[in-house]
Amino acid sequence: MIDWRYEPTAFDIDWNEDGSVARRFAPDFYLPEFDLYIEITTLNQKLVTKKNRKVRRLAALYPDVRCKVLYQRDYLNLLVKYGLEEPSQASLLGNRLQAVSAEIQTIL
Repeated sequence: MIDWRYEPTAFDIDWNEDGSVARRFAPDFYLPEFDLYIEITTLNQKLVTKKNRKVRRLAALYPDVRCKVLYQRDYLNLLVKYGLEEPSQASLLGNRLQAVSAEIQTIL
């Protein structure tokens, strides 16, 4: 079983002129065994550009932090591979996450 955490860390990625934090980014999951953050983008594809921008900003500011984005196509491919029905987002956070987490190793 793969150990995982849901949104355990929020990274500061943008600041106001006075130095206060303007934006934070909290990747969806953290896999401690792999020291890897996962951001899942399965809903509105219009948000993909924003999420990609945040992940690029995270990489620029925190080069030692590993973050992988799983896109809708990746998610759907996993559903097909494991013969699963399309779950709601709540289901993704529950029982099916273990199968997705295990497959991440092959996507990397």
